[in-house]
Amino acid sequence: MSDDLFSALKKRLRLFADERDWDQFHSPKNLSMALIAEAAELIEHFQWLTEEESQTLSTEKQAEVEAELADILVYLVRIADKLDVDLLAAVDKKMAINEQKYPIEKARGNAKKYTEYNE
Repeated sequence: MSDDLFSALKKRLRLFADERDWDQFHSPKNLSMALIAEAAELIEHFQWLTEEESQTLSTEKQAEVEAELADILVYLVRIADKLDVDLLAAVDKKMAINEQKYPIEKARGNAKKYTEYNE
């Protein structure tokens, strides 16, 4: 997502909340709790599915998952906005850290945590 699109999304979400006088409820604490609730709703769609089933969702299930992902993004963007976090910059910073923690020669093809490489 480009900076322009991301900025437009943040402004749209801010306006949506402002027009409804919801900003008073959008503390980082409340938004983070709502984010986790939406993430749990996403998980419910995959609970008890096989790996293959989770990759071949019905059209209806795909639409439901899409809606949950949108809800998650909405709350994530609102939290970042409230805390003045540039999410795109934060992702760049975190990816640089992850590239150091998970060098290709050690991480390629395995799911170990970086702390387990020398075990």
